[in-house]
Amino acid sequence: IDGFGMVSPNMQKQEGSNRIFIEMPGVQDKERVRKLLQGSAELQFWQVYQNEEVVGILENINKTLAVTVKDTVAAAKPAATTTASADTTKATGGKLSDIVKGGKGKDTSATAQAAEAAKKNPLYAVLSIPTYQAENGQQALRPGPVVGWVLQKDTAKVNAYFARADVRSLIPGTLKFMWSLKPMDKSKVFELYAIKVTSLDGKPDLGGEAVANARDSFDQNNNPEVTMYMTSDGATKWKKITADASADPNNKKAIAIVLDNTVYSAPTVQNEIPNGVSSISGSFTPEDTKDLANILKAGKMPAPAKIVSDYVVGPSLGQQAIDNGLASFVIAFIVILAFMAFYYNKAGWVANIALLINLFFIMGVLAAFGAVLTLPGIAGIIITIGLSVDANILIFERVREELALGKNISTAIKEGFKHAMSSIIDSNVTLFILGGILAVFGTGPVRGFAVTLCIGVVTSLFAAVAISRVIFEAMLAKKANISFDNNLTRNAFKNIAFDFVGRRKLYYIISTVIILAGVGFYVKNGGLHLGVDFKGGRTYMVTFDKPMSTEEVSQKLSANFDGEEALVKTAGTTDNALKITTPFHITDQDPNADKTVETALRKGLDELGTKYEIESSQKVTPTIASDIITDAFYAILFSCFVMFIYILVRFKKWQYGLGAVIALFHDVLLVLSFYTILDGVLPFPLEIGQDFIAAILTVMGYTMTETVVVFDRIRERLAEKGKDDVYGAERDTLINFALNSTLSRTILTSLTVFFVLIVIFIFGGDSIRGFIFALLIGRIIGTYSSLCISTPIVIDLSKNEKSIK
Repeated sequence: IDGFGMVSPNMQKQEGSNRIFIEMPGVQDKERVRKLLQGSAELQFWQVYQNEEVVGILENINKTLAVTVKDTVAAAKPAATTTASADTTKATGGKLSDIVKGGKGKDTSATAQAAEAAKKNPLYAVLSIPTYQAENGQQALRPGPVVGWVLQKDTAKVNAYFARADVRSLIPGTLKFMWSLKPMDKSKVFELYAIKVTSLDGKPDLGGEAVANARDSFDQNNNPEVTMYMTSDGATKWKKITADASADPNNKKAIAIVLDNTVYSAPTVQNEIPNGVSSISGSFTPEDTKDLANILKAGKMPAPAKIVSDYVVGPSLGQQAIDNGLASFVIAFIVILAFMAFYYNKAGWVANIALLINLFFIMGVLAAFGAVLTLPGIAGIIITIGLSVDANILIFERVREELALGKNISTAIKEGFKHAMSSIIDSNVTLFILGGILAVFGTGPVRGFAVTLCIGVVTSLFAAVAISRVIFEAMLAKKANISFDNNLTRNAFKNIAFDFVGRRKLYYIISTVIILAGVGFYVKNGGLHLGVDFKGGRTYMVTFDKPMSTEEVSQKLSANFDGEEALVKTAGTTDNALKITTPFHITDQDPNADKTVETALRKGLDELGTKYEIESSQKVTPTIASDIITDAFYAILFSCFVMFIYILVRFKKWQYGLGAVIALFHDVLLVLSFYTILDGVLPFPLEIGQDFIAAILTVMGYTMTETVVVFDRIRERLAEKGKDDVYGAERDTLINFALNSTLSRTILTSLTVFFVLIVIFIFGGDSIRGFIFALLIGRIIGTYSSLCISTPIVIDLSKNEKSIK
């Protein structure tokens, strides 16, 4: 990657797996990146057979196939007899004629005759023997190591022919076929080489370990080339190999330079190379030679790498994400500042100053880590801003309580900070734990969201507790007038006595009805709408110049995907943006599979007759999809276990821990229920994928922060009474008191986060809208759950405890 010339690449080891996550901003040529990442840099040097030495074997293969292959090639068209002018300097050079133009041949008028010819010559229907026009005007075999020319679309068929048992028996053990690295002369025609195996163990004449160094440069004609330097032992072997190849002045042989089982070049050896310094040249671009030199220097990878998942964002969508992210960030920030200043008066401005400083802290830490900021990362920062006022609200509400008891402003501030500290620490620790779990189990954008969330929790805690306290102390020292309310907010949430405990069974019924409705829609919809990262496949975000019919697009694409499903859904508020998902070739191990699928996609889109742009693409193999599902399951399960242990340790009561865990499962089921009920109703897809799991874990964090604040108030009240616990009606009264006394804080913190989420939902763009929607409904459910489920359920879990004692 370093040799690729990337700016700020991000590489992370996926702990507990054999996977590496790589982010490469600013990449233009995605195929080049894929080729570079999947190459193991296994360099080999092989002797090769000449064309005339192999043509007899190919003829026998063709005859065998003609006997055994009947209908499989009936529709194939025979390749043209291809002519090329002789090239006495390079055996791999020459111009192609008819096959370059599409392999249709010079006479394609008689379809029946073409089909019959294909039956008689199955191999030659897709493979052309290189020939040239000799001086006598007759066609002659072209000298050199290239034994066939095949269109890209037919290479798989040729491979299948060569893999047949009856065909393998015709190929000597000293011969194996290999394809050229890329098509010839910017065409779609690949060269087929016949590699000569000279050792008994099947190893090449020389391996990549013989290369000491390599660099890309230009030859005297300003053509790109790679200069290769051999080790001392390699130079000795190289000298013998090149001497043998150039021994016959009338028949100089070629040496195939093979990298990862593809022939990069097969230059004819003109002379013996005694010093171990060689130049590799051919139809290379400067990028080709740079990549080749880079991987030759890096050496062979100990194991081949396979791209199991990739996500590509086009430049227009990338810029749109930046614009949307910045817009939502600025608007959300202004909303929070305005709300705090309005509700808490001068104290709100203290919180705003701390918030601004906190923002600089977050940016500084991200810069120090060299983090690449993505849209989910920006969302994490924005949500952190919403959560960062949570600590201030906790403090300010406690200060207002102390002021209501008649204490002076200095004492009230001191007591407010003191009494709020326990709740602040508990709520932030639980959110940090969940963020850490998300960072461990998540990948890519999800991990970026989790990292910024964790950083924000730490900096927000410091900003709210330390910086706010310093500012207040400075204001008190100057005897400044400090107010925590105004005429409109002074009596808000005063004298509330809502019976949460008494109505708990009603809440249980409401939740049960919603969950049962979700189950009904689950059955009706045929299951959950799983995203590509949970079921495997490829997804493309495509925008059109005009609204498109999803059915028409699906039909066109399915026809081009060989009948494979093409699931098409609207991806935005209009029908101009579509999300296309398909399993086409997802299990194909061919390195060209990605390009093949995209070619078929573009062909189908072209047939629609309107302008379009592929904004982004994502690929997830079934294996990685299975791993993601497993990771998601364990992430949620582990989160619940950790939360149970934490609350058990902090509050010394298993009922509190179990009540919180039940509330967490309740939240997950409710969010899933709303997803199944609203899927297909809203103008954007509601998919269950990694982003959804991130949203679920964040919602769990919200619920826990709300719940521990209530539990902390219960603990505080018991300490005031000098009791470890209370039972019966006294417990009901205590829990209702804790819920009502923290209701202002619960609603205010929920509102601040809700405001922020609404801003991101509106201005954040289509790509993140489903994720933010999950957070929105999750925030509402989390608030409801912390008030109506998690704490009241402690009553039902403790009914028999007194009698047991």
